[in-house]
Amino acid sequence: MTRWFFHAKIHRATVTEAEPDYIGSCTIDADLLEKTGLEPGEKVLVVAMNGARLETYIIRGEPGSGVICMNGPTARLIPKGEIVIIMGFALSDGPIEAKSILVDDDNKFVKYLTEAEGKTVED
Repeated sequence: MTRWFFHAKIHRATVTEAEPDYIGSCTIDADLLEKTGLEPGEKVLVVAMNGARLETYIIRGEPGSGVICMNGPTARLIPKGEIVIIMGFALSDGPIEAKSILVDDDNKFVKYLTEAEGKTVED
C-alpha cells in the first residue's frame, strides 16, 4: 500500500517577505532546499506559530539569501516576521528517512535534526 510519509522539514524559519500581489507560492533559499531535498514546484505544508496552516508550492530563492517569502494569498495568512515550519511529504510503500533542519534567526542552516532518535547531528 502506498501512503504519504513525511520526508523533509525546515524548522523555525523566519518569514523574511510577504508579497500579497504575487500569484502564489513560497520562495525558499536554494541552500535550504538542497539541505532538505525539497524541490521547486513541490507541494509543502507551512505551519505558522500564529496557528495558520496552509499548502502551497515552492519557488527556488537565491542561494545564501535566507529568503522565506510567502507569496499571493499565503502572505495574508502568514506575515513577514512569523516563525514557520515547512514540511514536505512523499508517497511511498514504506517509511522514508526524513531530512529535517534547524535554521537560525537569519534562516541559515544550524544543524540536522533526527527526530526519531531525539538527537541532533552537526553538518
